[in-house]
Amino acid sequence: MAKITVLETHDIRFPTSRALDGSDAMNPDPDYSAAYVVLRTDDDSELSGHGLVFTIGRGNDVQTSALAALRHLVVGLSVDEVVSDLGAFARRLTSDSQLRWLGPEKGVMHMAIGAVINAAWDLAARKAGKPLWRFIADMTPEQLVSQIDFRYISDALSPAEALAMLRAAEPHKPARIRQLLTEGYPAYTTSPGWLGYSDEKLQRLAREAVAEGFRTIKLKVGSNLDDDIRRCRLARAAVGPDVAIAIDANQRWDIPAAIEWLRRLKEFDIAWIEEPTSPDDILGHAAIRQNIVPMPVSTGEHTHNRVMFKQLFQAQAVDLVQIDAARVGGVNENLAILLLAAKYGIRVFPHAGGVGLCELVQHLAMADFIAITGKKEDRAIEFVDHLHEHFIDPVTIRDGRYMAPVTPGFSAQMHATSMAAHAFPEGRVWRDLSLVANA
Repeated sequence: MAKITVLETHDIRFPTSRALDGSDAMNPDPDYSAAYVVLRTDDDSELSGHGLVFTIGRGNDVQTSALAALRHLVVGLSVDEVVSDLGAFARRLTSDSQLRWLGPEKGVMHMAIGAVINAAWDLAARKAGKPLWRFIADMTPEQLVSQIDFRYISDALSPAEALAMLRAAEPHKPARIRQLLTEGYPAYTTSPGWLGYSDEKLQRLAREAVAEGFRTIKLKVGSNLDDDIRRCRLARAAVGPDVAIAIDANQRWDIPAAIEWLRRLKEFDIAWIEEPTSPDDILGHAAIRQNIVPMPVSTGEHTHNRVMFKQLFQAQAVDLVQIDAARVGGVNENLAILLLAAKYGIRVFPHAGGVGLCELVQHLAMADFIAITGKKEDRAIEFVDHLHEHFIDPVTIRDGRYMAPVTPGFSAQMHATSMAAHAFPEGRVWRDLSLVANA
C-alpha cells in the first residue's frame, strides 16, 4: 500500500520588483514568491502532489517553515486513505489542537495547511487521471458535502441546504461540462493597471487587453487621488465606453477616506472597488457600500476563512467577492465559501494575481460553474500575464477566456529548472542579482 513518504518544501522567489510588476498602493515593490510543497509517495508511478502559498518576498521563509511544521501530520499516511476522504484529511490538519492556537484558522499556519490540503487534492486528481475541476465536478452531491467543515457556518448554510443546492445542479453537469470545454470561462486582466506603470504603458496595455478579448480591466488605486483620476480617465479613453474598469485599493483607506475618495471616481463607471479598507473590517465594508451606491464593493483575497465570508454576506457588506486558492484552508474551505456565496446571491470573481494563482483558482471557478451555480458569464477570473512559463501545465487564455485544463491535477507543478534557478537565496537568479548589486 502506497504511503506519503516525504513532505518537501521550497522557498521560490521571482524578482518582479525590478520592473514594478505587481505594484500597488500598499505593496510598491513585490517579489512574487511561492512557499512550495510537494507530497512525495512510494507509489511505483512516482505519484506526487503539489501545492503552494503565494507571498510577495520577505516572509516567504517563514511561510516555508510553516509548511515544514506539518510533516508529522502527513508523512506516513496511506495514499488511499487520504484521497478517499479528503474531508477527513483536511479536518486532521485544521483541527490539530496545538497548531490551532496559532490561528485558529487564519494567518501563516492556516495558509500552510491550505497548501498541503491543495497538494493532497492535486495528488488525488492525478491518481484519478483528471484535471481538478473535473475531479470535483464528478463527485456526487453527498461526496461534496462530506468535504466541508460546517462548524461556525451552519447558521448561514446547513449541510441539508448545501446538499439540496448540489442535487439541483446534478442533472445539468454534463451539459455544463460540454459548455465549459467549448466556451471557456471569462477572464479579466490586471496586467495594465499596476501602480508603478507609466501612463503610456497603462494605455498601451489596456488597448492590447481589449484587442485580446478582455471585457474588463482592473487598475490599482489609492496612493494619490489626482493620479487616480488621471489614470482612470486615460484608461477609459483607451478602452472605450463598453469595456468595464474595476479598481483595487489593496486596503489603503480608512472608512471616511474611502467614501470621499470613491465618490470622486464615480464618474468613470467603476465595475467594482476591491479591498477599499482593512480586509478584517466587515462593518467598514458595509458602511462604504452604503455610501458609494451604485459603485459595487468587493473584498476576499485576504479574507481569512469561511467564517469571515459568512459575515460579509450576512452583513450585506459586499456585492461580489474574490476567493483565493492559497489564502484559506484549501479546496475544502473554498467549496464552503462558494456554496455560501451561491446561497446569498453573491458573484465570485476569483483572485489570481501572483505566481501560480491563475493556474490554481481556475479549477475552483470551473467546478463552481458545473457543480454549484451554473453561472459564469456574469463573473470572471482574474488574469495576470506573469510567470506562467514556470509551470508544467500553464493557463491557456483565448479571446479573453480561460480554457479548461485537461492535464490531470491542480496545475500547481513547477518545472524543476525554474525551481532550482529561483530558489532563495542560492538559486542562479538570486546569485546573479547579488553579484550585480555588489559590483
